[in-house]
Amino acid sequence: MSHGEHPKKVAVVIPCFRVIDHVLGVISRIGPEVFRIYTVDDACPDESGEFIAKNANDPRVVVIFRPQNGGVGAATLTGYQAALKDGAEIIVKIDGDGQMDPSLIDRFIHPIAIGHADYTKGNRFFDLEGVVNMPRVRLFGNAVLSFVSKLSTGYWSVFDPTNGFTAIHANVAKRLPLGKISSRYFFETDMLFHLNVLKGVVVDVPMEAVYGDEVSNLKISKILPEFVLKHASNFFKRIFYSYFLRDMSVATFELLGGLFLFSFGALFGLVEWVRLSHRGEFATAGTVMLAGLPVMVGIQLLLAFLNFDIFATPRTPIHSLLWMDYRGATSSGVLESDNT
Repeated sequence: MSHGEHPKKVAVVIPCFRVIDHVLGVISRIGPEVFRIYTVDDACPDESGEFIAKNANDPRVVVIFRPQNGGVGAATLTGYQAALKDGAEIIVKIDGDGQMDPSLIDRFIHPIAIGHADYTKGNRFFDLEGVVNMPRVRLFGNAVLSFVSKLSTGYWSVFDPTNGFTAIHANVAKRLPLGKISSRYFFETDMLFHLNVLKGVVVDVPMEAVYGDEVSNLKISKILPEFVLKHASNFFKRIFYSYFLRDMSVATFELLGGLFLFSFGALFGLVEWVRLSHRGEFATAGTVMLAGLPVMVGIQLLLAFLNFDIFATPRTPIHSLLWMDYRGATSSGVLESDNT
């Protein structure tokens, strides 16, 4: 598919788990630009797959049944594999709970079709008036998660990291290590991390979320520890991959120097403060400078590194470079990336 050409094959993947009240309405609003719709029954206790098979009249609908529940990520990746096998060029993922407007699909595939992006994702924060309608807990949670996600994924210009309305070019999807991507609620953020490893370009697409009578399966108390650990893990892996394993630059030495100076100054100052407190003495000007100066220089170096990292966000799409034939991929339909 050349740049500027409208995609010939756009597939939609809809993970299905307790969405029988809304999923038929979602399917009915998917436009003619889509050639196939994969609804993935993630071992749904409501038997959503059977429900769709009996009640959906759209000939584009393919119902896939997973033998056991794997989470939204596992269901989405199952749909990815089916779409890749059928020759999809761009794969869109939307939820079946009615919170995402299928009429926006063209908006999501356009940046990819014209060669400006490898992956697009929704952002519910573009329209400030629309943000007012968002539940306050979700608003605060998304703000915090968005900042933490910027650190762990390296995509400093994107927001709303848990947004599940996405589109990806097939060439990029084939290069993702789908077996290593988190299968449950960390899925969307983990996708961004793995896309950064590939140096894929991610573009935010303005959208408005609709909150109706759907019931969320997300329990904050259960997923918070997992989110914290996985964000930390992805952050350290990304820094190692980008600044030590793959390349070494001035930023590498800014990071090392900043960490060393800040740690030395803070540790020295703490030790001296404890020692002098026990003696009832005051620190000399030299001692204060010896502790304070490394801390200040260390902070400056770390800020310089952060500035470099922000401007290192991928800006050149890679999907046109990933032209090789992947028919020799593993039996799962994807290759394991040697970068992860």
